[in-house]
Amino acid sequence: MNIKDAKEQIRNAIIAYFTKDEYGEYQIAIEDQRPVFLMGPPGIGKTAIMQQIASELGIGLVSYSMTHHTRQSALGLPYITQKTYGDMEYSVSEYTMSEIIASVYDLMEETGIREGILFLDEINCVSETLAPSMLQFLQYKIFGRHRVPDGWIVVTAGNPPEYNNSVREFDTVTWDRLKRIDIEPDYQIWKEYALDRGVHPSISTYLDIKNSDFYRVETTVEGKSIVTARAWLNLSDMIRLYEQNHIDVDEKMIGQYLQDRRVAASFANYYDLFNKYKSDYQIDDILNGKAGDEIIKRAHEAGYDERLSLLGLILDRVGRDLRQVYYSEQILTEMRDILSGLKGDIETYTRSAAKLIDAATEVKRSELETGKRSNSLSDDRRKILHGTIDCLETEMKMLAKEGDPSGKEAFEMIRKDFNASRAEHKDRVEEAGVELDNVFTFAEEAFSEGQEMLIILTELTKGFYSAYFISRHGCSKYFKHNKELLFYERQNDILRVIEDIDL
Repeated sequence: MNIKDAKEQIRNAIIAYFTKDEYGEYQIAIEDQRPVFLMGPPGIGKTAIMQQIASELGIGLVSYSMTHHTRQSALGLPYITQKTYGDMEYSVSEYTMSEIIASVYDLMEETGIREGILFLDEINCVSETLAPSMLQFLQYKIFGRHRVPDGWIVVTAGNPPEYNNSVREFDTVTWDRLKRIDIEPDYQIWKEYALDRGVHPSISTYLDIKNSDFYRVETTVEGKSIVTARAWLNLSDMIRLYEQNHIDVDEKMIGQYLQDRRVAASFANYYDLFNKYKSDYQIDDILNGKAGDEIIKRAHEAGYDERLSLLGLILDRVGRDLRQVYYSEQILTEMRDILSGLKGDIETYTRSAAKLIDAATEVKRSELETGKRSNSLSDDRRKILHGTIDCLETEMKMLAKEGDPSGKEAFEMIRKDFNASRAEHKDRVEEAGVELDNVFTFAEEAFSEGQEMLIILTELTKGFYSAYFISRHGCSKYFKHNKELLFYERQNDILRVIEDIDL
């Protein structure tokens, strides 16, 4: 099973486990809710999908790697207490609450979130002293004398024995109490996630050419060779930051992530070639509709690898612009809802309107901090909240500059400032639309209706931000070239349809 299918299976199981009857009781009793066990190679994305599920369902997430725990930290420390049985008093051993169970209660207390996922990674690699208690936990959801709170689903993960010498085999009784899901690496599925996450185009285009280098975990005469999905994403982030800070990306740095000499050397050579294409083709000119005949001719005559690299550069730049349009639109929608809700109070409030906006800002700050603490905040939502808070603070500064007005005068100032932001957003949408048209125009001139056009259509269709933009704002050249319009009929049902943003 690939990681995308596994995510859907886990999500569905959690929804089912959370289902309650008419009396508010879980329809599957807590003791009958089998813990989910993800069996898969390291670095494949098991932890990442747990964060995605928690974000999508709006629940909490507490995550632990069990290899870092001793028996004492997992079960709690023993202490002596006094108990009376009949007429006799006895000294009795008790245990403090497990650090793991306590973390769940801490999150509930700090965030108010009562349901969530307790994710325990590498559970089949625990120490010898912890192993018996781990098996008991999987069967009864108890560490020491303390049980996982109701409403918290246990999801676990482990590596197959060929990847880890410390793996302990579970007995038949334990396996029969788990909901087991086996996962295998799948580049195409990973690519869907990676492109929306903003993976560096040199990585996506390299792996399009050399799929076999996507995942390698093996032992050779030179030692262990390790290249994982996690490594490519981490390398991508570092390449972005190196480029941002004008630091050379060399094979030494690449090899710190791609721990396979051949793959590291191969990608390092490709990255240098990729940067040459980036310099030669002048992507800004292509997106501005100013690609000269020489560039079009070179693209037309280029080999497959060079064309693929060029498309990666173009689609990466367009994708980043469309992502910003999405964030801008979502922030404006949040602002519209907040300011519309405050309109009546601001217009009738005889004191500072800034105080009302400040109160609304605190609500958003609280949502941001709660989301961070509960691990239930997606990267998109985090950025949208930061952007909304910045906009609200800008409104407060504007009002302070104007003498801290109140009533209808204050709201009129707010409306005027909001409409200016709205106009800027419309300009951004128009610019992004022109960029998309220019991409198709360039592809028509350089590649005609070849496979490059199919790649462009496929990537725009699969990408969340591009799909959102085209569904919301349209793109005549996309529809001209894409004969399979059923995708966007479905897309219109799935994506949130935003009304015209206005106060």
